[in-house]
Amino acid sequence: MKLAALLTALTLATPVVAQQSFAAPEGCEAKLTVQHKSCVLINVWTCEADNPGDQWIALISQQGVFSVQRVDSEFQWLENYKVTGNEQLITPADDPASLTELFENQVDTWDFTIETEGGTERNVGFDTLTGETTVIDGEELLNTEYAGRTVDQDGVELDVGSGRQFVSEKHRLFFFGEAWQDETPDQIIDMSPVEFIYPDEPGFFSDQPKYECNEIDASYQP
Repeated sequence: MKLAALLTALTLATPVVAQQSFAAPEGCEAKLTVQHKSCVLINVWTCEADNPGDQWIALISQQGVFSVQRVDSEFQWLENYKVTGNEQLITPADDPASLTELFENQVDTWDFTIETEGGTERNVGFDTLTGETTVIDGEELLNTEYAGRTVDQDGVELDVGSGRQFVSEKHRLFFFGEAWQDETPDQIIDMSPVEFIYPDEPGFFSDQPKYECNEIDASYQP
């Protein structure tokens, strides 16, 4: 599905009311909303037509939806529809991302390549569990650390970064934490989760982030 068509389907929600809303596509079920710091929220849904365990994640800033990702049960990024260009995982990956390996061994290495509109990009790195657990809004999350780099098809380094995130065994999803570029480790972006919102709770499948939106430029695009 082209980005424009997908985003149109997602925003065809109920009529405008005080609490703006977001809609999962037809044949799909809305599962979870997470409000993050740095003026970002995510909405998560599943679709009947997908493989078991696949989940869709929409990332939303004050300007609207800027990324829609489909991940599998191991949190491999299968496809990503972005305002800056679409991406798709080249399978099989040399070293696939694996939540199962992370949960069982406390560390998971990954080496995968995605096809972008500008060529291929190789991503190499690792996630590791710190052994610590954090509870946010009643949600138990495992603390992780990661490091990774991205190179283009010519071997030119595009990005080198590290950080700390959260991962949920319940949802089999990663959630943002703190991130920084290795060349500027003192410039930390904190996008940690604040609220976990479920169906029938106020703010579920909202289309408006609400934390720290007046403190930063809300144009961050992971």
